Order: sequence, then structure tokens, then C-alpha cells
Amino acid sequence: MTARALAVRCVALAGLWLALPAAAQDGAGPQTGVPWLARVSYVVDGDSIWVWPEGGGNRVRLRIDGVDAPEICQVYGAESRQALQALALNQRVRVTVWARDRYGRAIASVVRLDGDIDLGEHMVAEGWAWTDGWGARLGKYWRAEAQARWAGRGLFAQGWPELPADFRRRHGPCTPGQPTSVH
Repeated sequence: MTARALAVRCVALAGLWLALPAAAQDGAGPQTGVPWLARVSYVVDGDSIWVWPEGGGNRVRLRIDGVDAPEICQVYGAESRQALQALALNQRVRVTVWARDRYGRAIASVVRLDGDIDLGEHMVAEGWAWTDGWGARLGKYWRAEAQARWAGRGLFAQGWPELPADFRRRHGPCTPGQPTSVH
């Protein structure tokens, strides 16, 4: 085989590899920066979901990039989850993974194909999550959060609700069967 023929074959194989679904296969995580299509199969809470890649492969757990929703046992936690369920459950989505968090979840931008709705932006705009700003750094959806706060939407109806990180520091993580907090 000539060097040229070998190069052509390598390029063709690389093209086939890139065409494979970006979903987890054989324990590998989704490829970063490459959009792929999936269907939302389960909503964990207001910022975490499970999806089935349309191209096949294993189910993938995602944390929605740019947002932080209340813990499921925190005030507004159940409502935040319900809002994301109504928005995304069983819907086709376009996923772009950017990184992994300390829990192994893929951190991804997730857009519902029906209506081209960015799930993170929508959750913040409706008041069911905070943007991911920290300190002096404005979050990805800071404008949507400012508008939701001004309008008193969702968890912002309460004024300045406790951030999930502060809640976890005071109470620890939510445990199965733990009752949700009341408003």
C-alpha cells in the first residue's frame, strides 16, 4: 500500500469515527464540543437530566451548563424539577458537552429542538434556577436572572432565596426520602 493510499484510508476511518454518535459507549463519555441529538429520559432535579443518545449507546447523565437549581429537598426544589420535567421530559434535544463535574456528570448546553429552547436559559428566566455566576463574575444567564428577580418569578418570589451551595453547607446533601422544605 502506498503512502498516499494509507493516508486516504486513515482520513476515511477518521471521518467514520467522527460520524459515530457522541454518546457514551463502552464506558467512555460523550465527546466534548461536538453537538449530538438525544431524548430526555429522566429529570433528576432542576439542573440535572438523563438522556438517551439518538445514535445509540448508553444513557448519559447531564448537568445543564450555566445554571444551579435548588436542591430537591430545598424550598422550591420540587417545583424546579417539575418545571424542567414539563419543559424537557421525553423531548428531543441537542446536547453539547463542555466538561465533567466532580460527580462525573457531563456539563452540557442542552437545547430542546421543539422551539429551539435553551433549557438553562429558560429555567433561569422562569425563576427556577440561578445563573452560575460567582463572586464578581456574572453568570452565563445573568440578564435572564435579573429579569426573573425583578418580576418575582419562581423562587425569586421569595426575595433572596438561599443558594444551593449555602443550603448544602448548612444541611448536607439531600437524602432519598428526605421531605422537601416548605415555603
